[in-house]
Amino acid sequence: MTVHLINALRGVVGDAHVLLPELLPDHELTPYQQDWRKRYQGRALAVLRPETTAQVAAVVKLAREHRVSLVPQGGNTGLVGGGVPDGSGQQLLLSLKRLQKVRQLDAANLTMTVEAGCVLQQVQDTARHAGLLFPLSLAAEGSCTIGGNLSTNAGGTQVLRYGNARDLCLGLEVVTAEGEIWDGLSGLRKDNTGYDLRDLFIGAEGTLGIITAATLKLFPQPRARMTALAACPTLEAAVQLLGLAQSRCGAALTGFEVMNAQSLALVARHFPQLIQPLGPRPWTVLLELSDNEGETHAREQFEGVLSEALEGGVIDDAAVAESLAQSQAMWHLRESIPLAQSEEGLNIKHDIALPVSRIPAFVAACDALLAQHFPGSRLVNFGHLGDGNLHYNVQAPEGVAPADFLKTHEAAVNAVVYDQVMAHGGSISAEHGIGQLKREELTRRKSPVALQLMRQIKQALDPMGLLNPNRVV
Repeated sequence: MTVHLINALRGVVGDAHVLLPELLPDHELTPYQQDWRKRYQGRALAVLRPETTAQVAAVVKLAREHRVSLVPQGGNTGLVGGGVPDGSGQQLLLSLKRLQKVRQLDAANLTMTVEAGCVLQQVQDTARHAGLLFPLSLAAEGSCTIGGNLSTNAGGTQVLRYGNARDLCLGLEVVTAEGEIWDGLSGLRKDNTGYDLRDLFIGAEGTLGIITAATLKLFPQPRARMTALAACPTLEAAVQLLGLAQSRCGAALTGFEVMNAQSLALVARHFPQLIQPLGPRPWTVLLELSDNEGETHAREQFEGVLSEALEGGVIDDAAVAESLAQSQAMWHLRESIPLAQSEEGLNIKHDIALPVSRIPAFVAACDALLAQHFPGSRLVNFGHLGDGNLHYNVQAPEGVAPADFLKTHEAAVNAVVYDQVMAHGGSISAEHGIGQLKREELTRRKSPVALQLMRQIKQALDPMGLLNPNRVV
């Protein structure tokens, strides 16, 4: 049966795009079979690289006929192990990277239709060349793909103004578990004709259908951008600064990132060439303002916020970018935190969401409990304070092997963190998804009613359980 299936798959996508582990050295398949964090290593029956939606549909039909499960994969930049095969050697890994066409850019409608394998930076650049903006922005934007962004409902640095990936998508093209193609590539902003099928597939991590294309929202390019770093003595002060900036700037406030001292200390250790204008501080905030009224108006707003914050003791220092290069350098500091953590070694990651008002209390309680139960552990706390999303990560104490710390303490650390998340009205996953990393945790933390509804949807859309099995639910 396997030989027949492989031959049929070669007939669909071409010999060169059916990669077999037994015929290739491991290093050629590692980019497909190992996740970005190097935590999950699988082995596929074959890695498939279709080029069109029709080929994806044909692959799904063959997999269904032979009762072989499929694992869809975009840029393989996910952090929860949702896009790599298991170790059975019996799953097909479906890479969508060759679906790279920009099908349409409709400037009058402020939309662009792209295929799932388009790299996020490619989409941003295409919009920019047309004088427009696609605002989704992530540290991995040079390698993550739109299909993956939508499948995980990615967030990023501009959610405060523009929303998550879900909010930036008007329509989808999806291959169903039966190998049928649903063309929902609508550019409409209003369409109340029944259930919103689009929202079923966004954030479903490839468990309900395979996204092959999307119609995305575009926006006018802002006429001015202002970026600054501000030093806050406490996290409560950072929340105060957010409220002040929102009241002064409204929707023009597009970015509000917070970084604790440990986060930037790791950046200084591993990337000493990156200048940190404010030096070590308990909390550093990165603010960005995008204004359509011009640079003078933007600067006046920005300086007004920072002056008031300084006078009120909300911040004790600030640095405003005077050029695009300085702005990019400030963002580079923020985006280098995950890279610095990777250099430091494996760590226990938490991508959590909380009401902004509850964040200081959560951090105080969680910091104290972790210090009590895991002395010396380093808390790398950073993220999108503006929308309540923290990356609250726990690094091994100095001198302790990171892999050993993770293996020994991960479950107990997670219990402390997630208990506090729930106690403060939060969520255990803000933007990274569930994958296989948080599947059991979701079962413990989600309400039984919600879990039952999710399982019923999975059963209805994928009754054979062939799409990304053992992920999410």
